[in-house]
Amino acid sequence: MRTFKLIAATLWVATLGAGAAYALDAAPRPQPLTPALSPALAPGIKYGSARDALRSGMRDYYAGDKIGAVHALEYAAGQGHSLALWKLGRMYADGDGVEHDDLKAFEYFSQLADQHADESPDSPNASVVSSAFVALGGYFLDGIKDSYVAANPTRAVEMFSYAATYFSDSNAQYNLARLYLEGTGVRKDARHAARWFNLAAEKGHTASQALLGHLLMTGQGVPRQRAKGLMWLTLAREASTDAPKDQWIVSLYDDAFAAADESDRKLALALLEQYIQSRR
Repeated sequence: MRTFKLIAATLWVATLGAGAAYALDAAPRPQPLTPALSPALAPGIKYGSARDALRSGMRDYYAGDKIGAVHALEYAAGQGHSLALWKLGRMYADGDGVEHDDLKAFEYFSQLADQHADESPDSPNASVVSSAFVALGGYFLDGIKDSYVAANPTRAVEMFSYAATYFSDSNAQYNLARLYLEGTGVRKDARHAARWFNLAAEKGHTASQALLGHLLMTGQGVPRQRAKGLMWLTLAREASTDAPKDQWIVSLYDDAFAAADESDRKLALALLEQYIQSRR
């Protein structure tokens, strides 16, 4: 496999304290993952272009004809169309109109990542390319059973790092922070984790807000800042629902509120008002 060039970019983030800033080095573009897929075409169907096939596939998808959608999307994906590759990856990953197949999803996401990694972060397709890297990171964390995709946490770090730095993807930043917090695929570093959580939290990523708040409340690997921690946890609590998947956020908030004294709560409210005003 050839080695791709390093991305000459530096990502600056606000610190958890007042005033200074930290630089997080941009990740190198990962090496290619899979060979390109060949164009597929259902018998009797012709498309003028990959874009025509994509449009046909999406029409079929929303009309409920997901088998027809797959035929059209496979043709567009074979031509390297980023949206078609992403949609097929998501359909196979979710079992949406097709049999659930993580390996097929992995291969579609891999081709998308390989062919479109240099997509401008400002382009309309950047979000789907970035999400493909995030999906690949998840697959590399655990591997895919009975396939050639083995668990490889170091590779997962590469996927999340690239999406987190080049695309500034909040989901990638959150996942990368979790790996640093747990010491999975990288040296355990709570301070580095907090920096990535902070980047994602500033974008409104609820889980990152909750975990950043928890770190600041407890002083785990970072200077303890109870009021600021409570502020982040309040934002996360307000954005969460009462669904079971969000109960851990509610629990962290309840514990933090109980541990805070009256001055912490007043300062947290003032910080929260400043945060909201700054985003209007």
